[in-house]
Amino acid sequence: MNALLRLFVFFFDPLGIGRKVFVRPTVRFALKIYDKFKVKADEKVNTVRELILRLGLIAFAVVLIIWTAVFMYVAFYYAYMPPISHTRPVYMQFKTCIDTSTPCTFPHAHVSLTKKQQLLMVGQAYRVLINIDMPESPQNLDLGMFMVCAEVRDFESMLRGHSCRSAMLRYRSPLIRTISTWALSPLFVLGLKEEYQQVSVEIFPQYLEQHQHPITDVYVEIQSQKIEFYAVSLHIIADFAGIRYIMYNWPIFSAIIAISTNLFFILMIFLLSWYHWSDARWLRSLQLKYNGITATLQHSASKALLSSKSVSLQDEEELGFPDDDKSHISDIDEYNDKEEEKETFLGRKDISKESF
Repeated sequence: MNALLRLFVFFFDPLGIGRKVFVRPTVRFALKIYDKFKVKADEKVNTVRELILRLGLIAFAVVLIIWTAVFMYVAFYYAYMPPISHTRPVYMQFKTCIDTSTPCTFPHAHVSLTKKQQLLMVGQAYRVLINIDMPESPQNLDLGMFMVCAEVRDFESMLRGHSCRSAMLRYRSPLIRTISTWALSPLFVLGLKEEYQQVSVEIFPQYLEQHQHPITDVYVEIQSQKIEFYAVSLHIIADFAGIRYIMYNWPIFSAIIAISTNLFFILMIFLLSWYHWSDARWLRSLQLKYNGITATLQHSASKALLSSKSVSLQDEEELGFPDDDKSHISDIDEYNDKEEEKETFLGRKDISKESF
């Protein structure tokens, strides 16, 4: 194939003038244009990649900042806002008389709120209510007023509060009672509604929990032997004020304000950190300061070592003896040693003579 192509080219251009004048310059020009387009395309691809990478990083940072602000508000909400209410059923007890079927004692009950742990939030005011479902029976209508008392105690059975409140059924005239009975009779017949009133008695309007003595038990007593009721329940409702009142009653508005504030501060911290860490001059200045401090410390340490060595040499020179004095002292020591040996030898001879 190559041989046929060469033969074809040689047949049309035997001297090679066309190849030198037209073909090769055209090929070179085309290659140059191709290289330019290739370089530009590579640059555009690189710029597009960098753009996509930057956009991805920016999107990730924005999403992270938004979720951080939302998480901070949610964590603050659940840590700062207590539950709105706590409800416990109250099972009343009494002793019946032997002669009659009426109660001989006041109905009373013990309600256990928790076991040695804090149920209510410290510093938050609570309303303690007792709801009594009373039928509109003739005995309750003739009952009139009665007293409802309650005591709150901590886990050590210490009294933390005592209160009594009066209560009674809402008065309705016989005409109103008859009209309402006839109007609601289909619901009464179908069992969708009952003829009773719910009497709500507020025992503690503003009860504040104490950190050292949290309440764990509530004792309830209805001071009436003729009262009739279906059920009794205890309700502890938080009485919000200030920021908690706004957060509970306007949750969307408070969430928008809080999340916007968190976003502002997080963005400020992020931008300041970015500006601080992007400029590396402070790192270089810090490194230069560190090198200067280490150099001064090394120089001062070397000076201290040299001064200590010079002082020790001076002390040795001051305390040292000349060579003549040293030789004289050694001669004196040798003479003293010889005299001591003579004295010991003579003493031994005297002892031997005496023994002989």
